[in-house]
Amino acid sequence: MNSLVIKLIVNTLSVFITAWILGDSVVLSGFGTAIIVALVLAVFNATLKPILIFLTLPATLVTFGLFLFVINALIIMAAASLIGGFFVASFWWALLFSLVLSIVNAMLFSLGDGRSKR
Repeated sequence: MNSLVIKLIVNTLSVFITAWILGDSVVLSGFGTAIIVALVLAVFNATLKPILIFLTLPATLVTFGLFLFVINALIIMAAASLIGGFFVASFWWALLFSLVLSIVNAMLFSLGDGRSKR
């Protein structure tokens, strides 16, 4: 439970920072909306993404996995269409949002991984 809350907080911060980095192309109305976006993306990644990966497996194999970026962008756009206060300008901005979000998320998780290993 504690780990789940920490992941939600880190993902929320990642969404907020990524929206700030991308400026007017990705609009986030506030920190509460960032929490909702992080929750919706977590649910979509747990439920919708595996189904999409299975259905698009031939395209993913032919493109050596690059089609997974398209799936990530479509999930971002689906979340943006469902959440008021979260707007992504186009498919390409959703693609860039997913890339930057992954980088920011990895950086934030690496900051918290500095436990002493004795």
